[in-house]
Amino acid sequence: MKKKIIASVLLLLFLSGVKGQQMNMVSPDNHLSVMLELDQGQLYYSVVFDGQEMLEKSPLGLQTHLGDLSSGLRLIDKQTRQVDERYEEPKIKRKSVHYRANEHSFMFENKDSTLLEIIFQVSNNNVAFRYGIPQTGEPANAIIQKELSGFDFPQFTTTFLTPQATPMIGWKKTKPSYEEEYVPDEPIGTPSKYGVGYTFPALFRIGDRGWVLVSETGVGSLYCGSKLSESTANGLYQISFPEEGENNGLGSSQPTLALPGYTPWRTITVGKDLKPIVETTIAFDVVKPLYDPSQDYQFGRSTWSWLEWQDGSINFEDQKTFIDLSADMSYEFALVDNWWDTKIGHQKIEELVAYGKTKGVGICLWYNSNGFWNDAPQGPKNRMNTSVARKKEMAWMQRIGVKGIKVDFFGGDKQETMQLYEDILSDANDHGLVIIFHGCTLPRGWERMYPNFVGSEAVLASENLIFTQHANDTEAYNATLHPFIRNAVGSMDFGPVLLNKRHNKENNGGTTRKTSEVFQLATAVLFQTPVQNFGITPNNLKEYPDFIIDFMKDVPTVWDETVFIDGYPGKYVVLARRHGDTWYIAGINAEKEAKEIVVSLPMLSEGQAVYYSDDTKLNPQQSNLKIAKDKKVKLTIQSDGAAIIVSSSL
Repeated sequence: MKKKIIASVLLLLFLSGVKGQQMNMVSPDNHLSVMLELDQGQLYYSVVFDGQEMLEKSPLGLQTHLGDLSSGLRLIDKQTRQVDERYEEPKIKRKSVHYRANEHSFMFENKDSTLLEIIFQVSNNNVAFRYGIPQTGEPANAIIQKELSGFDFPQFTTTFLTPQATPMIGWKKTKPSYEEEYVPDEPIGTPSKYGVGYTFPALFRIGDRGWVLVSETGVGSLYCGSKLSESTANGLYQISFPEEGENNGLGSSQPTLALPGYTPWRTITVGKDLKPIVETTIAFDVVKPLYDPSQDYQFGRSTWSWLEWQDGSINFEDQKTFIDLSADMSYEFALVDNWWDTKIGHQKIEELVAYGKTKGVGICLWYNSNGFWNDAPQGPKNRMNTSVARKKEMAWMQRIGVKGIKVDFFGGDKQETMQLYEDILSDANDHGLVIIFHGCTLPRGWERMYPNFVGSEAVLASENLIFTQHANDTEAYNATLHPFIRNAVGSMDFGPVLLNKRHNKENNGGTTRKTSEVFQLATAVLFQTPVQNFGITPNNLKEYPDFIIDFMKDVPTVWDETVFIDGYPGKYVVLARRHGDTWYIAGINAEKEAKEIVVSLPMLSEGQAVYYSDDTKLNPQQSNLKIAKDKKVKLTIQSDGAAIIVSSSL
């Protein structure tokens, strides 16, 4: 009893409103600490890792139509608990996850007695925080006019960012679609290309101190997607809401919460090196499934005629050809892309689905999200944007046995658009369909939130290799960025492995591939998403050695474990992924000279492994590689080339 009285007295003293209250939060391993500070009624936080300041004093708070929840605050309650959770999610980089964190919940009150809750979860190498607004009195909703949450980096920080596009620009007014280029190691404070900030995720190098990856997760129908603002002169980035012109001007750029309500989580991943950045699962750790799967969904490999053969392939016979290709490769799916509603028709699609069943190949279909918010002409249109049309179309797909859909050309990040994403996913689950989104926003924890969500494009993806030579000239550079940034937080439907040397149907014209065949194989491992729409074509089966095609027949798309080995964004990367008892170690090189590195691979067993590499002219080679007792392996990775090791862990 005496201890309880002392604790109560201490709490009263702590909550008494003294100037400069500080509340320290640490990770379970004590390497990461977050300091929350209430200074003259305003909230700030800072982040320290292994004694090094990674984020300087950064603002917190909300401004709402109910009142200002960023100033004049006083602490009225504090709660702590330990989070210890195990979960399985086969669609992410690590199937089995053990999440441990220390959670701190703080309740603040402003001068008008309006309440603001801030919840922090601090795990090893990760910080996640969000706001809650309780209902106090009659108002049952709150318009969030501004979020002050900031990320104030030291002045010597360099950035790896991609700009947010302004609304209704680009091809057929389809932007923003998260398809802009990255600029590596840029000085902090450099203005973005379009002047409206940067998309998530955002990677920062804090000099010799380490790395920070900033993103958000848990965004569904109840909030908008956010971005980072332009930086101030001293390195402060803040949460910024969508632009007014997104979604063709429909809806507010300011989200509204039903009370009591919570914002999405803001996430910060911190590491001395890049290993925690690549391996983090924080985007999934702090969210929960929103509904049960209607069935056990199947994931795997798919052919995709449109990528190399383009619109001309959307006909009945060519689609049969690609179904046959999937069957020859033992792939689970074939994707029929845009215009099938007019160039093939619903009745003939039913025949294709039936044909696919005889071959053991499931069919997936492309849809336009609508057309209201852009000028994209491709059909089917107006089948996904309303509940009545969507359910009717999905009931037809369920009846004939379609396995999934790819929905394209969304209009931005407003709350109304986020609701459309969720509505499509929920209705699709009712009809046993998996979903891929293209021309779209970043997935924010969706692999765990929505059981039938597969992946999103939200990257300058493989179709650009068909469209421009520049994309081919910079393919290796871009590929070495994605494991550290875009693919670190969510499944990335890139459409990898284009084995044609020339990007057209006949393999004799169009843009020219600069990377090696082994490089293309490596992207099947480096780029993670549970359904891979590969760019291989029927002619590839005859053009390349059997070991190239056999690799593509065997490579999995779901992983039990992911381990970062070595690399630097924009230069090179080596990753290891495990499927069952088999490890795939893939490395690529974007630098101008061949790279020789010695890597430690303790996960491999001693003995023989299969080694894929390039000669000096980028011709593919396969050989046996001895894994010695010390598990150290020397890799030679040619410029625009790759090295792959396939080995057992037993």
